Amino acid sequence: MKVATFNVNSIRSRMEIVLDWLDAHEPDVLCLQETKVQDTDFPVEPFQSAGYHVSFRGQRAYNGVAVLSREPATDVQFGFHDDGPADEARLIEVTVGGVRVVNTYVPQGREIDHEMYAYKLEWFRRLRRHFDKRYRRDDPLVWLGDMNVAHESIDVHNPEKRAKHVCYHSDARDVFAHCREWGFVDVFRQHHPEAGQYTFYDYRGKDNVKNGLGWRIDYILTNPALAERCTDCYIDLVPRLKPKPSDHTCMIAEFNL
Repeated sequence: MKVATFNVNSIRSRMEIVLDWLDAHEPDVLCLQETKVQDTDFPVEPFQSAGYHVSFRGQRAYNGVAVLSREPATDVQFGFHDDGPADEARLIEVTVGGVRVVNTYVPQGREIDHEMYAYKLEWFRRLRRHFDKRYRRDDPLVWLGDMNVAHESIDVHNPEKRAKHVCYHSDARDVFAHCREWGFVDVFRQHHPEAGQYTFYDYRGKDNVKNGLGWRIDYILTNPALAERCTDCYIDLVPRLKPKPSDHTCMIAEFNL
């Protein structure tokens, strides 16, 4: 089973890139974030023609999550089910091939003193409670997506200058760690412990990819039993090098199920 994640930064702007990538890699599941399109305008037909079923929830101009799957997804659910905002365009859960897939687009946070940063921290706390309530640690579970956190110093090219950044601040790393402590394994680091491996390269530097000036803020995490069946997890930089790319690129995990 091949599972991938990709923040497309507008699905309608990246359709050609995504369709080419699907054709080249043939994943069983591709999770998308930041689709930036309301549901009535989501481009379903091209994906169906490519052989994929699509589950999605979005809104105009920002946010939005989707899951493309070779076989129909079941038990599709959106958002939180607690006393806070449902945030359905940031959280989708599906079951494919007996594996539960949780696709998240975590709030970026804007600035440390911004209300959205406090919302980001609470978002992670809510997600941990969500995992505690809904899942067992022996469930075949994949949590993936754009987490908007570089959780170790090797996950950002200049950590010494990022202590006050919303994607590397200690509070953000702490709440992300608390979520992972539910029982998740970072399967990318299981296979690639080396530094310099990034999934996000800011548009503002035209040679950022070439110069290795990036962040790893996209993740594929699984419960321990599924991690033992992960044969590889890797980053594909090709989508980031295409004309008019997303500022993120794809991460893929392969499992022997």
